[in-house]
Amino acid sequence: MSLPIDFITRTRALLGDEFSKLETALQAEVPVSIRINEKKGTHTPNGGEPVAWCKSGFYLPERLSFTFDPLFHAGAYYVQEASSMFLEQAIKQYVAGPVRCLDLCAAPGGKSTHLANLLPEGSLLVSNEVIRSRSNILAENMAKWGIPDVIVTNNDPEEIGKLTHLFDVIVTDVPCSGEGMFRKDTDSTGEWSLANVNLCAGRSRRIIHDIWNALKPGGILIYSTCTYNTEEDEDNVYYITEELGAEALSISTPEEWQITGALKYNYPVYRFFPHKTKGEGFFLAVLRKAEGEAEEIRFKTKEKKEKRKAEPPVPEYAKKFLQYENLFSSGWNKNFILMKPKSVADVYPLLCDRLHIISAGVCLGELKGKDLIPSQELALSTALRRDAFPSVELSWDDAIRYLKKEALLLPESIEKGYVLVTYKGFPLGFVKHLGNRANNLYPQEWRIRTSYLPEKVLTL
Repeated sequence: MSLPIDFITRTRALLGDEFSKLETALQAEVPVSIRINEKKGTHTPNGGEPVAWCKSGFYLPERLSFTFDPLFHAGAYYVQEASSMFLEQAIKQYVAGPVRCLDLCAAPGGKSTHLANLLPEGSLLVSNEVIRSRSNILAENMAKWGIPDVIVTNNDPEEIGKLTHLFDVIVTDVPCSGEGMFRKDTDSTGEWSLANVNLCAGRSRRIIHDIWNALKPGGILIYSTCTYNTEEDEDNVYYITEELGAEALSISTPEEWQITGALKYNYPVYRFFPHKTKGEGFFLAVLRKAEGEAEEIRFKTKEKKEKRKAEPPVPEYAKKFLQYENLFSSGWNKNFILMKPKSVADVYPLLCDRLHIISAGVCLGELKGKDLIPSQELALSTALRRDAFPSVELSWDDAIRYLKKEALLLPESIEKGYVLVTYKGFPLGFVKHLGNRANNLYPQEWRIRTSYLPEKVLTL
């Protein structure tokens, strides 16, 4: 890898003699790490080395064939860079009870899937992505992860900032110049420039400024980047403290984790370098908004002149597709049945009126005539009541056929109707069993598209 000259000059000035160690580390092999989905009961990976700062994180001895691992598609684990799992320490040390949390720049979903498991029971996670195409990928990954207390939105920070004092916690993994990803994405070195560093630094300040009003007084902002320079890191922490009046908070970290502190100013910040920690470059700071009187959030929706047609009742049998169905409120989104846990239901009217919602709670399925077609979200949800449907365990070959949306043949003994297909006990989705064949209901846009199959397939 050839590093940009300006990057070398600037980073050497920051690190001094230590820069040569960083340069050597950037030429080394990239470690592979995953987080297992404890709420789905995923087992510890064989030969996995624990990530010190993340209970569910593990380094793998070799890269798995993720595309051809049905457990990856089932949401049993998420492939995530280890350093960014440090978010766990901030949540554990500063979030004690149920909260409303916003993950502002969430796609493709690494931090959101992590937050969904970390936040205390009864919390709400609003997972947002401003770019529409990426928001659909985010919604897919959140559906696979399967946690019901999540709303996925596609909005600009300025729009969300109008939701005065709605959130107790806001996570902002802001778009950055990506210096910390040089080793993982070697092509990114050709896109790096001083101008882009300054552009990203300014854009990050605008994002924080736009969203600041949505954070409650006394609330927590978690600011992170995957870059090393101080313009995007310490200088922006300085902006948040000096211009917005926030307090930078410390996180307890053992010395053996080899996390680097501030390279400028004297703030408690946490920077990961690949020559010190097993992972890529990462920066994180925790900031508390000054205390003050929080404005009351009003949940009034805009009045509409046309009278809405009365919604039909949700069929009682459909509600029983979920465990603890009494903890969910039911409703319709066109022909789709939505089941919303209390955390979602409490803010859904407000967000539905003001934001572009991609998904919320658990979609049970779509009503077509008298037929309720169960959804992929339901199949992958941790709230699914498994005995609500007959199920069939698939071999690896059949699981891959299913994930490619190819035809399946089920045993004749399986009753006709909607059947849940599983792999190693993990639900993959539904088929409609017709007796002589089974219609594959896997989402067309999620299917495995590649025809290439590696000679050696490694799975979890």
